[in-house]
Amino acid sequence: MLWLTVLLLVPVWGCTAPAKAPDSAAGAIGRTLDRRAAAVLDRDERAYLAVLDPAATALRATGRREFRNLAEVPLDSWTYRLTDVERSGDRATVHAELRYGLTGYDRAPVSAPRTLELTERAGRWYVTADRPGDGGAQQLWEQGAVRAVRGARSLVLGAGQDDALLRAIAATADRAVPAVDDAWPRPWAGRAVLLVPGSLEAMARLLGASAAGYRGIAAVTTAITAGDGAAGTAPADRVVVNPEAYGALSGFGREIVLAHEITHVATRTATSAATPTWLSEGFADRVAYRGTDRTAGEIAPELQRAVRAGDAPAALPADEDFAFGAGADRLARAYESGWLACELIAERWGERRLTDFYRAVGAHAGREGAVEKALHDVLATTPEDFTARWRAYARQRLG
Repeated sequence: MLWLTVLLLVPVWGCTAPAKAPDSAAGAIGRTLDRRAAAVLDRDERAYLAVLDPAATALRATGRREFRNLAEVPLDSWTYRLTDVERSGDRATVHAELRYGLTGYDRAPVSAPRTLELTERAGRWYVTADRPGDGGAQQLWEQGAVRAVRGARSLVLGAGQDDALLRAIAATADRAVPAVDDAWPRPWAGRAVLLVPGSLEAMARLLGASAAGYRGIAAVTTAITAGDGAAGTAPADRVVVNPEAYGALSGFGREIVLAHEITHVATRTATSAATPTWLSEGFADRVAYRGTDRTAGEIAPELQRAVRAGDAPAALPADEDFAFGAGADRLARAYESGWLACELIAERWGERRLTDFYRAVGAHAGREGAVEKALHDVLATTPEDFTARWRAYARQRLG
């Protein structure tokens, strides 16, 4: 999230040509996309369709649907930045960044790569195709009409879902945000954007991934790239809900899932490649369960079984232990082990030291030495001592 960027207060539109355009076509193509961007913000369907190739019947039908699908999305900016133009006669393939911002939620526009194809007719360029670019994913409005539900501290955007579910998710998110605020006393937006697609498969398309990797996962938080592409400065993450797995949860389970994911939103700018997964996931779980009446055994049943069987882990989990393909038991123990490590820090050193430790690890230049240095600087201990304390704490809380 881009916490230091000023919130956009007025709509903006436009298209920035690349520094080195292949030829004069780049300027004309840029003007075409300028008109498209302005049409989106003006909610002008006729102008939006006017930049599409008159001969592209299927594209125009799709474009009309997608334009109408955007009707409830609260946009305050929509622009295209050309990154490459490949022209061959009267045809061109354009690689661009679509940058858009949600009113009141994005402190700077988020960025999504797009690949567009255009054709020239009588001196004007028209769009003939528009699809996600390399490394990009489908957008929610490409999946159907988007319904927007505004909570007190959340915005829920759904496609293919009924209003009752969207309102319930907004209410749950609204309860989670203050809890996250209390546990993470650092600047963050204090609000969340949640996307609710119509199915697991639709969720996977939003993430640009295989559905198999998210089966049974109730929600994930995506790190949205800032418009300037600066690392660690995403203006707003999105919590993407898997309606199938989320729908199977109890009310309490839904509260835990959204509090966990919103914690990831709050801590994003303090999380980096130096942060081990046990810390990021363990901290998020600790915030989610903090203040509930669940016992350690109820929160960490798989780890408790291992401890009582004399098979307690010898070390904190590695990143690969959190892989979805690692197996359900191994994955559960990894999450539970991370939670218990954060519990230990909060109980032994205090809540403030836990957040200081989290920030110190994430601020390190790289993974190597990050935890060791933060253990020394913040907790005045060593990896060996901390691991021994953690194992003893597991026997104490779970034995």
